Amino acid sequence: MTTAAEHKTGGLKREMGLMSAINVIISVMIGSGIFVSPTAALRYSGSVGFCLIIWSVCGVISLLGALCFAELGTIVPRSGAEYAYLIEAFRKTHKFWGPLPSFICAWVYVMVLRPAEIAVIILTFAEYSILPFSHVLGLNHLSAEDLHRLIKLVGILGLGIITYINLSSVKLYVTINNIFGFCKVFACLVVIFGGIYQLAIGNTDNLSRGFEGSHFNAGNIALAFYNGLWAYDGWSSVTTITEEIKKPEINIPRSIVIAVPIITGLYVFMNMAYMTVLSPEEMIKSEAVGLDFGEKVLGSFAFLIPLGVAFATFGCALSIQFGVTRLCYVASQEGQMLEPLSYIHMRRLTPAPAVAMQGILALMFILVGNIEELIELASFFIWFFYGAAVLALLTLRRTQPDVHRPYKVPLFVPIITLAVSVFLSVVPIVADPSPKYFFAVGFILSGIAVYTPFVYYNVRPKWMNKVTYLIQMLFEAVPTSDKSD
Repeated sequence: MTTAAEHKTGGLKREMGLMSAINVIISVMIGSGIFVSPTAALRYSGSVGFCLIIWSVCGVISLLGALCFAELGTIVPRSGAEYAYLIEAFRKTHKFWGPLPSFICAWVYVMVLRPAEIAVIILTFAEYSILPFSHVLGLNHLSAEDLHRLIKLVGILGLGIITYINLSSVKLYVTINNIFGFCKVFACLVVIFGGIYQLAIGNTDNLSRGFEGSHFNAGNIALAFYNGLWAYDGWSSVTTITEEIKKPEINIPRSIVIAVPIITGLYVFMNMAYMTVLSPEEMIKSEAVGLDFGEKVLGSFAFLIPLGVAFATFGCALSIQFGVTRLCYVASQEGQMLEPLSYIHMRRLTPAPAVAMQGILALMFILVGNIEELIELASFFIWFFYGAAVLALLTLRRTQPDVHRPYKVPLFVPIITLAVSVFLSVVPIVADPSPKYFFAVGFILSGIAVYTPFVYYNVRPKWMNKVTYLIQMLFEAVPTSDKSD
């Protein structure tokens, strides 16, 4: 077996500058949601005016949360985002319980949440990538079952492509992500300028309804914010890849301050554009708001909307996979995941075993299908761990007050973010006390069952040596110098 003494590499390289960091945030935040179904916030707010306020405030809340992560990213300069912050803040507090939150975070994100998200997103990519060509290829004549098979095949092909890109090199990822980021922003601008044109010719009836029909009761407001903030998720993505960002203490805060307001502006103005030609009733009933808007406004250029969705979802899946493989990498370095997941390719300097594992897990979810219920747990899990990360920030301020902080947010920012995260972790359970939340608790308990023998007691079966050897040979993967030392 190739030993650490024979081959060592310095680990991941810092190859991503400010523009690439901005594009990572944009890639993860802009998925299919703003094109397909930005209706829940409107349904629960009840009026166009209140809905636009909801979207704007959600952008501000997302920025506050992202600024908390900006501070964490500068004092804990490691990839892995929430995982890295939890392990840094709590592992010394108790021998058993201290490292457990970080392990549960990695267990949920790596084994279920991110690969399931990638599977759903890549299937959305498949559906919308073939939509503009359905007439030309005669797909309209396929049965529902055959069309479903075709979408699944295209999705598997798309998953193979994003996995190949992330296996190949960081530079290839950056180049393709930048291209797709530009394309998806262009698609957003097409919608916005279409709305501006509609306003210019006098289509203001829907917007002039203002706050008519607003729902100001606490339950509806809560659900409106819940759904709006779900659309903004992804603002922490740049901190997942901290170790590959050049000058992270500068570029992480800057990328967040630039990207999140850009997304907020795009989201608010896209909703305004939709409202110029679609009444609130039409938007709420629509299965794909962007497509309905395109048919009414863009005419023969309506194909730009499904192409925009395809670009948005491909780039989103690509970046989510890129980020979660770095979480695998860091968790493995800490001994909380299989050791080979911290190995990187000798020449390409990518965490090849971690990328391959995420590709296989996402493929399994695609083949299993019917995982939408699982994805509904995403907001619950994500905001739970966002809150835990903010708690880690407050803990580090108390336990490490003298650590140099190149960037520091005012105290009210993490307090507000923590309150929002608690709120968003509780709302779905209260609003819909579904059995699926028992699955969430069960999966966390299964994580504890894995953690106790294999992490806390460090039980390592002898056959793992053969697995490690096989992985090293198959992926030409070697330990990093930090790990091997």
